[in-house]
Amino acid sequence: MATPALQSAGRVTHRRCFFGHPEKTKSSILSVKRCDNGGGRRGRNLRCANAVNGAFKINGKAADVRSSAAQPVTVGNDDDAFRLGKFVEGRLVYRQRFVIRSYEIGPDRTATMETLMNLLQETALNHVMSSGLAGDGFGATRQMSLRKLIWVVTRINIQVDKYSQWGDVVEIDTWVASSGKNGMRRDWVIRDRRTKKMIARATSNWVMMNRETRRLSKIPEEVREEVLPFYLDRNIIAGDTNTSRRIEKLTDATAESVRSGLAPRWSDMDVNQHVNNVKYIGWILESVPLKVLVEYHLTSITLDYRRECRQSQLLESLTTMSSTGRMQPSTLQSTHLIRQQDDKAEIVRARAEWRCKGHR
Repeated sequence: MATPALQSAGRVTHRRCFFGHPEKTKSSILSVKRCDNGGGRRGRNLRCANAVNGAFKINGKAADVRSSAAQPVTVGNDDDAFRLGKFVEGRLVYRQRFVIRSYEIGPDRTATMETLMNLLQETALNHVMSSGLAGDGFGATRQMSLRKLIWVVTRINIQVDKYSQWGDVVEIDTWVASSGKNGMRRDWVIRDRRTKKMIARATSNWVMMNRETRRLSKIPEEVREEVLPFYLDRNIIAGDTNTSRRIEKLTDATAESVRSGLAPRWSDMDVNQHVNNVKYIGWILESVPLKVLVEYHLTSITLDYRRECRQSQLLESLTTMSSTGRMQPSTLQSTHLIRQQDDKAEIVRARAEWRCKGHR
Protein backbone atom coordinates (compact mmCIF):
# COMPACT_ATOMS: atom_id res chain seq x y z
CA MET A 1 0.00 0.00 0.00
CA ALA A 2 1.30 3.41 -0.89
CA THR A 3 2.29 5.69 1.96
CA PRO A 4 0.20 8.89 2.21
CA ALA A 5 1.98 11.88 0.75
CA LEU A 6 3.84 13.85 3.41
CA GLN A 7 2.44 17.20 2.34
CA SER A 8 -0.57 19.32 3.12
CA ALA A 9 -2.11 22.56 1.99
CA GLY A 10 -1.32 25.55 4.12
CA ARG A 11 -2.62 28.69 2.40
CA VAL A 12 -5.17 28.83 -0.38
CA THR A 13 -5.73 32.16 -2.08
CA HIS A 14 -6.15 33.33 -5.63
CA ARG A 15 -6.10 29.68 -6.83
CA ARG A 16 -2.74 29.06 -5.16
CA CYS A 17 -1.91 26.41 -2.62
CA PHE A 18 1.11 26.67 -0.28
CA PHE A 19 2.28 23.64 1.65
CA GLY A 20 2.95 23.43 5.36
CA HIS A 21 4.84 20.85 7.40
CA PRO A 22 3.03 17.59 8.29
CA GLU A 23 2.90 16.45 11.89
CA LYS A 24 2.06 13.04 13.30
CA THR A 25 -0.72 13.01 15.91
CA LYS A 26 -1.08 10.59 18.82
CA SER A 27 -3.19 8.33 16.62
CA SER A 28 -0.43 8.27 13.94
CA ILE A 29 -2.49 10.41 11.55
CA LEU A 30 -0.60 12.80 9.35
CA SER A 31 -2.14 16.21 9.83
CA VAL A 32 -1.50 19.84 9.05
CA LYS A 33 -3.70 22.80 9.81
CA ARG A 34 -2.88 26.36 8.92
CA CYS A 35 -5.00 29.47 8.48
CA ASP A 36 -4.71 32.90 6.93
CA ASN A 37 -6.98 35.68 5.76
CA GLY A 38 -7.31 34.29 2.21
CA GLY A 39 -6.12 37.56 0.76
CA GLY A 40 -8.78 39.66 2.48
CA ARG A 41 -8.13 42.78 4.52
CA ARG A 42 -8.31 43.10 8.29
CA GLY A 43 -8.77 39.41 8.83
CA ARG A 44 -11.79 39.02 6.58
CA ASN A 45 -12.30 35.96 4.36
CA LEU A 46 -10.53 33.73 6.88
CA ARG A 47 -9.63 30.40 5.35
CA CYS A 48 -8.36 27.36 7.22
CA ALA A 49 -6.84 24.57 5.18
CA ASN A 50 -6.50 21.16 6.79
CA ALA A 51 -5.14 17.95 5.32
CA VAL A 52 -5.32 14.59 7.08
CA ASN A 53 -3.76 11.60 5.34
CA GLY A 54 -4.44 13.15 1.96
CA ALA A 55 -8.02 14.31 2.68
CA PHE A 56 -8.19 18.05 2.01
CA LYS A 57 -10.64 20.45 3.68
CA ILE A 58 -11.16 24.21 3.57
CA ASN A 59 -13.00 25.72 6.56
CA GLY A 60 -14.06 22.23 7.57
CA LYS A 61 -15.62 21.32 4.23
CA ALA A 62 -14.24 18.69 1.90
CA ALA A 63 -12.56 20.13 -1.17
CA ASP A 64 -11.73 18.36 -4.40
CA VAL A 65 -8.20 19.32 -5.39
CA ARG A 66 -7.70 16.69 -8.06
CA SER A 67 -6.62 18.03 -11.41
CA SER A 68 -8.77 17.29 -14.45
CA ALA A 69 -7.62 16.81 -18.02
CA ALA A 70 -5.85 19.80 -19.52
CA GLN A 71 -6.16 21.72 -16.24
CA PRO A 72 -3.40 24.35 -16.17
CA VAL A 73 -0.97 24.67 -13.29
CA THR A 74 -1.53 28.23 -12.12
CA VAL A 75 0.96 30.43 -10.34
CA GLY A 76 0.56 33.77 -8.68
CA ASN A 77 3.40 36.13 -7.83
CA ASP A 78 6.81 36.79 -9.33
CA ASP A 79 8.51 34.25 -7.05
CA ASP A 80 6.33 31.49 -8.54
CA ALA A 81 7.16 32.69 -12.05
CA PHE A 82 10.81 31.80 -11.48
CA ARG A 83 9.73 28.25 -10.67
CA LEU A 84 7.00 27.49 -13.18
CA GLY A 85 6.12 30.49 -15.28
CA LYS A 86 2.70 31.61 -16.50
CA PHE A 87 0.44 31.81 -19.51
CA VAL A 88 -0.12 35.08 -21.35
CA GLU A 89 -2.12 36.08 -24.41
CA GLY A 90 -5.03 33.84 -23.49
CA ARG A 91 -2.94 30.74 -22.71
CA LEU A 92 -1.41 30.74 -26.19
CA VAL A 93 2.02 31.92 -25.02
CA TYR A 94 3.91 30.48 -22.06
CA ARG A 95 6.36 32.75 -20.24
CA GLN A 96 9.11 31.85 -17.79
CA ARG A 97 11.99 33.72 -16.15
CA PHE A 98 15.47 32.46 -15.35
CA VAL A 99 18.50 33.79 -13.53
CA ILE A 100 21.80 33.17 -15.34
CA ARG A 101 23.86 31.10 -12.88
CA SER A 102 27.62 31.14 -12.43
CA TYR A 103 27.96 27.64 -13.91
CA GLU A 104 26.06 28.73 -17.05
CA ILE A 105 28.61 31.28 -18.25
CA GLY A 106 31.79 30.83 -20.26
CA PRO A 107 35.31 32.30 -20.08
CA ASP A 108 34.01 35.69 -21.26
CA ARG A 109 31.51 35.78 -18.35
CA THR A 110 28.45 35.58 -20.57
CA ALA A 111 25.92 32.80 -20.99
CA THR A 112 26.92 30.14 -23.49
CA MET A 113 24.92 28.94 -26.49
CA GLU A 114 24.41 25.66 -24.66
CA THR A 115 22.92 27.57 -21.73
CA LEU A 116 20.42 29.33 -23.99
CA MET A 117 19.47 26.05 -25.67
CA ASN A 118 18.93 24.41 -22.28
CA LEU A 119 16.69 27.28 -21.17
CA LEU A 120 14.65 26.96 -24.35
CA GLN A 121 14.20 23.26 -23.71
CA GLU A 122 13.24 23.83 -20.08
CA THR A 123 10.64 26.42 -21.05
CA ALA A 124 9.16 24.11 -23.68
CA LEU A 125 8.82 21.20 -21.26
CA ASN A 126 7.28 23.40 -18.57
CA HIS A 127 4.86 24.73 -21.19
CA VAL A 128 3.54 21.21 -21.74
CA MET A 129 3.44 20.45 -18.02
CA SER A 130 1.66 23.66 -17.07
CA SER A 131 -0.90 23.25 -19.84
CA GLY A 132 -2.23 20.12 -18.17
CA LEU A 133 -1.46 17.98 -21.23
CA ALA A 134 1.64 16.21 -19.93
CA GLY A 135 1.66 12.43 -19.98
CA ASP A 136 4.46 10.22 -18.65
CA GLY A 137 6.97 11.11 -21.35
CA PHE A 138 9.54 13.85 -21.90
CA GLY A 139 7.19 16.60 -23.10
CA ALA A 140 4.68 14.05 -24.43
CA THR A 141 0.94 14.53 -24.07
CA ARG A 142 -1.38 11.94 -22.55
CA GLN A 143 -2.53 10.63 -25.91
CA MET A 144 1.09 10.41 -27.05
CA SER A 145 2.03 8.41 -23.96
CA LEU A 146 -0.83 5.98 -24.58
CA ARG A 147 0.56 5.38 -28.07
CA LYS A 148 4.24 5.26 -26.99
CA LEU A 149 5.06 8.36 -29.02
CA ILE A 150 7.69 11.00 -28.31
CA TRP A 151 8.68 14.32 -29.88
CA VAL A 152 12.01 14.53 -31.69
CA VAL A 153 13.49 17.73 -33.10
CA THR A 154 14.47 17.77 -36.77
CA ARG A 155 15.74 21.33 -37.07
CA ILE A 156 16.39 24.30 -34.81
CA ASN A 157 17.72 27.80 -35.43
CA ILE A 158 18.68 30.26 -32.73
CA GLN A 159 19.78 33.85 -33.32
CA VAL A 160 21.45 35.85 -30.55
CA ASP A 161 21.78 39.64 -30.49
CA LYS A 162 23.25 39.83 -27.00
CA TYR A 163 24.45 37.28 -24.47
CA SER A 164 23.34 37.74 -20.86
CA GLN A 165 25.84 37.93 -18.03
CA TRP A 166 26.03 36.16 -14.69
CA GLY A 167 23.15 37.30 -12.49
CA ASP A 168 21.02 38.70 -15.31
CA VAL A 169 17.36 37.69 -15.43
CA VAL A 170 15.92 36.64 -18.77
CA GLU A 171 12.28 36.19 -19.72
CA ILE A 172 11.41 33.54 -22.31
CA ASP A 173 8.17 33.28 -24.28
CA THR A 174 7.29 30.13 -26.21
CA TRP A 175 4.39 28.93 -28.33
CA VAL A 176 3.59 26.20 -30.83
CA ALA A 177 2.01 25.91 -34.27
CA SER A 178 1.50 23.28 -36.93
CA SER A 179 4.29 22.52 -39.39
CA GLY A 180 3.06 20.66 -42.46
CA LYS A 181 0.78 17.65 -42.10
CA ASN A 182 2.75 15.75 -39.50
CA GLY A 183 4.97 18.24 -37.73
CA MET A 184 4.90 20.94 -35.10
CA ARG A 185 6.80 24.20 -34.93
CA ARG A 186 7.91 25.74 -31.65
CA ASP A 187 9.20 29.30 -31.39
CA TRP A 188 10.84 31.22 -28.58
CA VAL A 189 11.71 34.83 -27.72
CA ILE A 190 14.29 35.69 -25.06
CA ARG A 191 14.14 39.16 -23.49
CA ASP A 192 16.26 40.91 -20.93
CA ARG A 193 14.03 41.17 -17.84
CA ARG A 194 15.34 44.62 -16.91
CA THR A 195 15.30 46.37 -20.29
CA LYS A 196 12.47 44.31 -21.87
CA LYS A 197 14.52 44.20 -25.08
CA MET A 198 14.60 41.05 -27.19
CA ILE A 199 18.09 39.57 -27.07
CA ALA A 200 17.53 36.23 -28.84
CA ARG A 201 14.96 34.31 -30.84
CA ALA A 202 14.62 30.71 -31.97
CA THR A 203 12.45 28.44 -34.08
CA SER A 204 12.32 24.66 -34.35
CA ASN A 205 10.52 21.80 -36.12
CA TRP A 206 9.41 18.59 -34.42
CA VAL A 207 8.01 15.23 -35.51
CA MET A 208 6.79 12.16 -33.66
CA MET A 209 8.65 8.91 -33.18
CA ASN A 210 7.64 5.63 -31.61
CA ARG A 211 9.85 5.20 -28.56
CA GLU A 212 10.03 1.41 -28.98
CA THR A 213 10.41 0.94 -32.75
CA ARG A 214 12.34 4.25 -33.13
CA ARG A 215 10.41 4.91 -36.32
CA LEU A 216 8.76 8.19 -37.25
CA SER A 217 5.00 8.37 -36.91
CA LYS A 218 2.15 10.46 -38.22
CA ILE A 219 0.37 12.66 -35.70
CA PRO A 220 -2.72 10.75 -34.49
CA GLU A 221 -5.96 12.71 -34.66
CA GLU A 222 -6.39 12.37 -30.89
CA VAL A 223 -3.03 14.06 -30.32
CA ARG A 224 -3.84 16.76 -32.85
CA GLU A 225 -7.04 17.55 -30.95
CA GLU A 226 -5.06 17.85 -27.72
CA VAL A 227 -2.56 20.41 -28.99
CA LEU A 228 -4.75 22.32 -31.47
CA PRO A 229 -6.18 24.73 -28.84
CA PHE A 230 -2.61 25.87 -28.06
CA TYR A 231 -1.55 26.64 -31.63
CA LEU A 232 -0.55 30.22 -32.38
CA ASP A 233 0.24 31.05 -36.00
CA ARG A 234 3.11 33.45 -35.35
CA ASN A 235 6.59 33.17 -36.88
CA ILE A 236 9.43 34.68 -34.88
CA ILE A 237 11.95 34.12 -37.69
CA ALA A 238 9.72 34.57 -40.71
CA GLY A 239 11.02 34.55 -44.27
CA ASP A 240 14.62 33.87 -43.26
CA THR A 241 16.11 32.07 -46.26
CA ASN A 242 19.30 31.41 -44.34
CA THR A 243 17.29 29.35 -41.85
CA SER A 244 15.44 27.24 -44.39
CA ARG A 245 18.13 26.68 -47.04
CA ARG A 246 19.93 23.38 -47.22
CA ILE A 247 23.10 22.91 -45.18
CA GLU A 248 26.10 21.74 -47.18
CA LYS A 249 27.48 18.33 -46.30
CA LEU A 250 31.10 18.33 -45.17
CA THR A 251 33.53 15.59 -46.14
CA ASP A 252 37.13 14.79 -45.28
CA ALA A 253 38.12 16.70 -48.41
CA THR A 254 36.14 19.87 -47.63
CA ALA A 255 36.57 20.02 -43.84
CA GLU A 256 39.34 22.26 -42.51
CA SER A 257 39.48 20.61 -39.10
CA VAL A 258 38.35 17.25 -37.76
CA ARG A 259 38.10 16.17 -34.14
CA SER A 260 37.75 12.41 -33.61
CA GLY A 261 37.14 10.19 -30.61
CA LEU A 262 34.22 12.13 -29.13
CA ALA A 263 32.41 9.75 -26.80
CA PRO A 264 28.85 10.38 -25.56
CA ARG A 265 28.62 10.00 -21.80
CA TRP A 266 25.78 8.59 -19.75
CA SER A 267 25.01 12.12 -18.59
CA ASP A 268 24.54 13.18 -22.24
CA MET A 269 21.49 10.90 -22.57
CA ASP A 270 17.97 12.18 -21.92
CA VAL A 271 14.87 10.24 -20.86
CA ASN A 272 14.14 9.34 -24.49
CA GLN A 273 17.26 7.15 -24.42
CA HIS A 274 19.34 9.14 -26.89
CA VAL A 275 21.77 12.05 -26.81
CA ASN A 276 19.98 15.25 -25.88
CA ASN A 277 19.81 17.68 -28.79
CA VAL A 278 21.65 20.42 -26.83
CA LYS A 279 24.77 18.27 -26.35
CA TYR A 280 25.73 18.54 -30.01
CA ILE A 281 26.61 22.22 -29.57
CA GLY A 282 29.60 21.32 -27.43
CA TRP A 283 30.84 18.71 -29.91
CA ILE A 284 30.48 21.16 -32.79
CA LEU A 285 32.66 23.68 -30.95
CA GLU A 286 35.35 21.03 -30.40
CA SER A 287 36.50 21.42 -34.01
CA VAL A 288 36.21 25.23 -34.18
CA PRO A 289 39.61 27.02 -34.08
CA LEU A 290 40.45 28.41 -30.63
CA LYS A 291 41.08 31.87 -32.08
CA VAL A 292 37.48 32.01 -33.28
CA LEU A 293 36.11 30.91 -29.91
CA VAL A 294 38.14 33.59 -28.12
CA GLU A 295 37.61 36.52 -30.49
CA TYR A 296 34.08 35.94 -31.83
CA HIS A 297 30.54 35.54 -30.52
CA LEU A 298 28.40 32.74 -31.93
CA THR A 299 25.43 34.83 -33.11
CA SER A 300 23.41 32.25 -35.04
CA ILE A 301 23.36 28.52 -35.48
CA THR A 302 21.06 26.17 -37.38
CA LEU A 303 21.17 22.47 -36.55
CA ASP A 304 19.72 19.87 -38.89
CA TYR A 305 19.27 16.60 -36.99
CA ARG A 306 19.63 13.59 -39.32
CA ARG A 307 19.46 10.66 -36.91
CA GLU A 308 19.55 9.93 -33.20
CA CYS A 309 22.73 8.99 -31.35
CA ARG A 310 23.26 6.46 -28.55
CA GLN A 311 25.92 6.29 -25.88
CA SER A 312 27.86 3.42 -27.50
CA GLN A 313 28.77 5.41 -30.62
CA LEU A 314 32.06 7.28 -31.10
CA LEU A 315 31.69 10.56 -32.99
CA GLU A 316 33.68 12.96 -35.16
CA SER A 317 33.26 16.72 -35.44
CA LEU A 318 34.09 18.46 -38.74
CA THR A 319 34.28 22.24 -39.33
CA THR A 320 35.00 24.63 -42.19
CA MET A 321 35.26 28.40 -41.61
CA SER A 322 34.76 31.21 -44.15
CA SER A 323 34.96 34.98 -43.80
CA THR A 324 32.55 37.58 -45.17
CA GLY A 325 34.83 40.60 -44.87
CA ARG A 326 38.28 41.76 -45.92
CA MET A 327 41.58 41.62 -44.10
CA GLN A 328 40.12 41.73 -40.57
CA PRO A 329 36.64 40.20 -41.02
CA SER A 330 34.04 41.32 -38.51
CA THR A 331 31.81 38.32 -39.30
CA LEU A 332 32.50 34.68 -40.07
CA GLN A 333 30.45 31.78 -41.31
CA SER A 334 31.02 28.12 -40.60
CA THR A 335 29.69 24.75 -41.65
CA HIS A 336 29.75 21.72 -39.37
CA LEU A 337 29.07 18.01 -39.31
CA ILE A 338 28.75 15.52 -36.47
CA ARG A 339 29.04 11.96 -37.75
CA GLN A 340 29.68 8.45 -36.49
CA GLN A 341 33.35 7.63 -36.49
CA ASP A 342 33.10 4.04 -37.74
CA ASP A 343 30.69 4.22 -40.69
CA LYS A 344 30.70 8.03 -41.23
CA ALA A 345 26.89 8.15 -40.93
CA GLU A 346 25.62 11.70 -40.52
CA ILE A 347 24.01 12.68 -37.24
CA VAL A 348 23.85 16.49 -37.30
CA ARG A 349 24.62 19.11 -39.92
CA ALA A 350 25.00 22.69 -38.76
CA ARG A 351 25.63 26.17 -40.10
CA ALA A 352 26.73 29.08 -37.90
CA GLU A 353 27.50 32.78 -38.00
CA TRP A 354 30.03 34.60 -35.83
CA ARG A 355 30.58 38.26 -34.95
CA CYS A 356 33.83 39.76 -33.72
CA LYS A 357 33.50 40.64 -30.02
CA GLY A 358 34.97 44.11 -30.61
CA HIS A 359 32.52 44.89 -33.43
CA ARG A 360 29.05 46.33 -32.83
